[in-house]
Amino acid sequence: MRIGELASRSGVSVRSLRYYEEQGLLTSTRSASGQRHYTDIDVERVEFVQRLFAGGLSSRTIAELLPCVDAPSERNSDAALERMEQEHDRLTRHIADLVRTRDALDALMTSARAHREALRAAAVD
Repeated sequence: MRIGELASRSGVSVRSLRYYEEQGLLTSTRSASGQRHYTDIDVERVEFVQRLFAGGLSSRTIAELLPCVDAPSERNSDAALERMEQEHDRLTRHIADLVRTRDALDALMTSARAHREALRAAAVD
């Protein structure tokens, strides 16, 4: 199948598929005229890559995980799980940072509301 059909079947834009190829996440064969050609297996691969992106992984990290798919082994599986654990820990830290930032903003908003109310009360008196 050509790139447009892969895009249609996988629900991913042609632009994204080209990006996946640039990043080494997807490969194609080329016709004599240079057109990309894919197989049904590539639909599954694109869907898998999409799930990895949805899990918050970068294209670089996804490329590190693909040996687990391309050459399944206990070693590759262990390496993939370890890498996913690292990403999980990174996301957990980021979430904690975001919660602290949100809490600081909440405190600022509370202070601003109190100040606004004080100004209103002073204007009424």
